[in-house]
Formats: sequence, structure tokens, C-alpha cells
Amino acid sequence: MSKVSYYTEEGLKKLRAELNHLKDIERPKASQAIAEARDKGDLSENAEYDAAKEAQGMLEMHIAKMENILANARIINESELDTSKVLVLSTVEVKNKANDATMKYTLVAQSEADLKTGKISVDSPIGKGLLGKKVGEVAIISVPNGNIELEVISIARS
Repeated sequence: MSKVSYYTEEGLKKLRAELNHLKDIERPKASQAIAEARDKGDLSENAEYDAAKEAQGMLEMHIAKMENILANARIINESELDTSKVLVLSTVEVKNKANDATMKYTLVAQSEADLKTGKISVDSPIGKGLLGKKVGEVAIISVPNGNIELEVISIARS
């Protein structure tokens, strides 16, 4: 059973483009590498052939995984997002209760996460801890070196 993932339209386009690249460019390259290795003689002692077959298997596995993700992907209409609580695609400003540092995160699907741009996965510990919280509520999040308390300061659409 696969779980549904929510994406922005842009994120879904990137996913489809990557899948098309794998199918249209990488798959023929893998087939060509196998054909070239096969032409070099005895397959029982041909390490190049074995490596090409293994690479093809890994590529096919990656393609199947991406097809599964796309089959279960849903686009979120950002204009209909509820800003009274933290949801997927919410931009949330939080304050760390321990050191009063404020941070701003946008919660996104795992494949769209990019910490440099402030996008964190809803599957990450912080993302899971913030989901469903309202302004003023405190999320207690378990991290490797203990617990952190993050107070929700504001919630907006991304």
C-alpha cells in the first residue's frame, strides 16, 4: 500500500520531468551499455556486462519507485489552504523556546524538501510535530539530542 503525497504544481512537474528523463534518456543508455558489453565476448567472465545489467536493474527500480510516487501524488490548491492550523504547504514561523531563535519553514512533500530554501518535509520530525498546530501552540519535538519546544508564531500560505 502506498501513501498519498501532496505536491505543488511545480513540484509535480519536476517529478514528471525527472521520470521522463530516466525513461527517454537513461533507459536507452543502459540498454546500449549492455549491448556493447555483450559484444565483447564470453558473458560468463564479462564484468562489464554484469555491471551494466546491475545498473539497468537499479535504474528500473528507480523508475518503478517514481511511477508509484506519481500514481499517488495529489496537487494541492494553495488558494484553498486553511491558515488556522499548520498543514502541508503552510509557511510557519516558529520560535525555539530554549533560545528564543525564530525560524520560518514551509512544509512540503519529502521530494520537494530543501532546507537551504526553508522547505522541510512533512515526514521530518519537525514537520510531523508542527502539523495540526495553531498559532500560540507549542510543539514538543523529539530530536537526536533531546526534545525541542517550538512555539507557532504565525501561519501563512506558501
